[in-house]
Amino acid sequence: MNVLVWHVHGSWLTSFVQGPYTFLVPVLPDRGPDGLGRARTWQWPASVRELSPAGLRDADIDLMVLQRPHELELAHEWTGRRPGLDVPAVYVEHNAPHGTADGTRHPLADRTDIPVVHVTHFNRLMWDNGRAPTEVIEHGIIDPGHLWTGEEPSAAVVVNEPVRRGRTTGTDLLPLFAHWAPLDVFGMRTEGLAAHLGVPPGRCRSRDLPQGELHPAMARCRLYIHPIRWTSLGLSLLEAMFLGMPVVALDTTEVRAAVPEGAGVVSNRFDVLEDAVRGFLADPAHARSAGEAARAAAQARYGERRFRDDWERLIKEVTR
Repeated sequence: MNVLVWHVHGSWLTSFVQGPYTFLVPVLPDRGPDGLGRARTWQWPASVRELSPAGLRDADIDLMVLQRPHELELAHEWTGRRPGLDVPAVYVEHNAPHGTADGTRHPLADRTDIPVVHVTHFNRLMWDNGRAPTEVIEHGIIDPGHLWTGEEPSAAVVVNEPVRRGRTTGTDLLPLFAHWAPLDVFGMRTEGLAAHLGVPPGRCRSRDLPQGELHPAMARCRLYIHPIRWTSLGLSLLEAMFLGMPVVALDTTEVRAAVPEGAGVVSNRFDVLEDAVRGFLADPAHARSAGEAARAAAQARYGERRFRDDWERLIKEVTR
């Protein structure tokens, strides 16, 4: 089976392309957002093939996996076939909706031929999906191993473009967290973050690392802080749990369902969050115990095998 899918979210796609199919990934000469091609920082199998728009025109395609609204037209333009009409298609909605609770109509809400696949139950609840059939397939993580050492008395935070994304990713909360613990902030475009926040550099270190170095560096931190206000369930949170890190997170979106009792602390109260951060810093044994619980919970719910089984079931239904 040949599956057309754009390279949009590298972490999610890395798990997706482990499935038993051939994956056709569009590529453009400039490798821009609509033509990134194969990943350069993740390990993808040989079953992932790059194809130009001209190559897609003649390619056999059994399923289209769409992830952005404009891909509906892009797929038609590049392949000559209409998603959902000429070729079976699904739409993966990675994001929680922005806007008010009654103003979150999904772009595919008026279609019945393309299932909308949400990555969390919270997202399916909050989007107005209209007539579109919906599914939930939760994230699946390729296990990086139990790497946590906690040798550095600091807290890891993972966020891309924290300055641009601001309150959505809780960037404004980082000075408060930095008062409780030194922060290692990992992610793209984190340079100059301490100066932007008015925090001493020693309390907020920017760490834009290659993908292969990210997990070992995170795992040397005593704990993981997830300050996200309003995004879908962050893969970085689940990866931290797989690493064996205790987590301290805001009680927003799907976080409460992902972090069970004993695996860390989930709250919207600053006093509770502060006690949790300071407690893990002061007690490495407590941090280790919570991290082990976090890892066990993540393995049980967000394993790669379950993720692949869920997708294989859905793909068989859609392409039947």
